[in-house]
Amino acid sequence: MGMDIWYGAAAAVRLAEGVPLREALDTGDPAAWTALDAGVRAISWDPDRVVWLPDWEQTEGGRAVQDALLNFGPLGEEQLALALCHREGRVRAAALRRAVDFPGLLPLLVVRCSDWAAPVREVARRRLTETLGAEGVVRVMGLVLRIGRRGRGDFVTALATELLRAAPPETLTPLYTDPYRGVRRYAYRLAVDEGFLSPAELARAAARDSDPAVQSLCADNALAAVSDQDGALDDVLEPLLAARGPQARAAGVTALRRAERAVGFLGDRSGVVRACARYVVRQGGGDPLPWYRERCARQEGLAPGVVIGLAECGERVDAELLWPLLDHPAAGVRARAVAGLRVLDVVDVRRLLPLLDDRAPGVVREATTALLPSAGSLDAGRLMERLAVERPRHVRVAAFRLLHAQDGLVRLRASVALLDDPDDKHRQWARQAVQHWHPTADVPRGTVEVGELLDRGRHLFSEYVLKRRKWEAGLKA
Repeated sequence: MGMDIWYGAAAAVRLAEGVPLREALDTGDPAAWTALDAGVRAISWDPDRVVWLPDWEQTEGGRAVQDALLNFGPLGEEQLALALCHREGRVRAAALRRAVDFPGLLPLLVVRCSDWAAPVREVARRRLTETLGAEGVVRVMGLVLRIGRRGRGDFVTALATELLRAAPPETLTPLYTDPYRGVRRYAYRLAVDEGFLSPAELARAAARDSDPAVQSLCADNALAAVSDQDGALDDVLEPLLAARGPQARAAGVTALRRAERAVGFLGDRSGVVRACARYVVRQGGGDPLPWYRERCARQEGLAPGVVIGLAECGERVDAELLWPLLDHPAAGVRARAVAGLRVLDVVDVRRLLPLLDDRAPGVVREATTALLPSAGSLDAGRLMERLAVERPRHVRVAAFRLLHAQDGLVRLRASVALLDDPDDKHRQWARQAVQHWHPTADVPRGTVEVGELLDRGRHLFSEYVLKRRKWEAGLKA
């Protein structure tokens, strides 16, 4: 069983024992309802079991619920929830006739609309059509979209869309800030199709939402609805240009008609925004490259985006402006300078090696990435020294990445050195490296050290696999 089904099966047991519905499962989570639906029918494996029934049916409360279900006795909300998910179709169908009296069970009514049994499905659809309103759709929209992805689930999404289209525009307001991004995407698509939001409102939504898909949808449609001569353009551009999300900012920058304003975004922290700004500047007849060069040469008040921007549109000769920035006091500038040198394909191993001990993890990470293609030429002994426990964690990670890239005996030696490391992630990484190690052509057959290192990691292998590794290395097991 999957984790969702186990969760649902446990919730079913709690319901059978009389635990209130809102305590038995997270009623605000769409996944909890589909888990309950599957969990009520789930049978866990037990070789000693005499009767194969779901766990909840074997509890004392479950047997009482079962009697009430089969004899059509009175049912509370918890018992009816179990009935709506029951393994027998006739029980599910009978439960649907009572479900309308319990608003809290609306999600299970939605679930039953995609039931595999046609009679149950048809009853559920009739009940849902009779009882569901636009406000109810808003409550269960996350579940509606989840069920809509199933076979036979198109009915609920079509019904929900029809109700929301006919409702006042403000009905969708709670969906715009729903925690599930799928719901927000659906709501904004519907709002765009129906014209529920003005261009300014769409622009503010693009600036506010964290989902790139929502940002692009709202920003593109906001800009498409206004023209350069329209006084509303500024109301759309201002929120977009100030947005935190790069997709929204990029859309706003691309829509700029004044190149001098786009210049302010040439050093943006986002690559896509910088690219859009360069496009606008060039469309206006300008050249962004001198702008980048002038600021990198001056170094004062330098933003990291300016440094990498120079590399993105510059030439190899511009590396002379980036090398001095490796000593810049701002860690972001140092990191972007290393990244820029890599973009320009100008990497000097000797000059980048000292950055492996930089105090900023971002700088070390960029330096490591730049040095990886040259890992085989690095001094393995110096890198092994950086694996010492007293070194900063980011320095140790960088050293192991470079040692691991060297392959052969160096990789095995470094991996075995970290087998008992106090850092859990280092230890796990090293153990996996030892388990996956195979001798390469540069490891002389019969190398005694290989056997000693493999023996130190003996606990990671079965006896057969350990013998195979030694045999591959030309050693006797």
